Amino acid sequence: MSSNEPRLRGSARRRRGPYPLGQLPDAVMQMLGKQLVHRIAVGQGDINGDDFGTIFANAIGGIHRNSPLGIADVVLDRCAWSVKTIKRPQPFTATTVRLISGRNSPNYSLGISDPHDDTEQTGRAVLEVWNARVDEALAEHNELRIVVMVRNLESREFLVFEEEAMRFTPEDFTWEYNSRGNLEGCNRVDGTHHFTWQPHGSQFTIFRVVPASAQRFSVNRDVPLVSFEEVLSAVNFENDWISIHRREQREEIETPLAPSLFDLLR
Repeated sequence: MSSNEPRLRGSARRRRGPYPLGQLPDAVMQMLGKQLVHRIAVGQGDINGDDFGTIFANAIGGIHRNSPLGIADVVLDRCAWSVKTIKRPQPFTATTVRLISGRNSPNYSLGISDPHDDTEQTGRAVLEVWNARVDEALAEHNELRIVVMVRNLESREFLVFEEEAMRFTPEDFTWEYNSRGNLEGCNRVDGTHHFTWQPHGSQFTIFRVVPASAQRFSVNRDVPLVSFEEVLSAVNFENDWISIHRREQREEIETPLAPSLFDLLR
């Protein structure tokens, strides 16, 4: 048998995305750069998570769901991505990132009304909610990845990395509240800070180390701004493209008032 991998009876087909995990092709990186240049050229000073979702989907030929529900933001065939972007003054030197992973409410999901009553229980519940979201995405897709872009549009420097969206084992972490009243989850063995959960707002943050496979790129030219008039000229805009719809004016007919009881008795 010529294959480098042994074939096993009853084994499931290996999950594969459109390219190996963490190895974004040069064509994808070029398309990311092109779209960023376009946004800079039309005067967009920065981008948010939804913007990057659209940019990344266009770069890989996928679909941006643009939905606040779930963590599968972009899909292509049977692969899905949770898409994150972070602003930093110096993207190239970033070593860790904070990934805001949306609302995570142990009260809504698991009925924990007082998150301070049992700190460890609340921490476990926070991870169980995250794990359930990963399971939900994997029930629909063969693979779930997280793609992160660290950005600075002013300096035109960008760092991109991709990794598997993993489930976490609650027993591997300990939990305690910090001085700001936020719940922090740390690795039970080495004490590394992995998570922060905010009771007010239920925001869940995952701390990740930037991997060695992270790719860096920059736009090495000053991008000229395309003026308002140039954009309209490029699309051959004419004033008759705009139709103004006014409400119909109806004549008001005066209706005599019904006589009051006082009038009838007078």
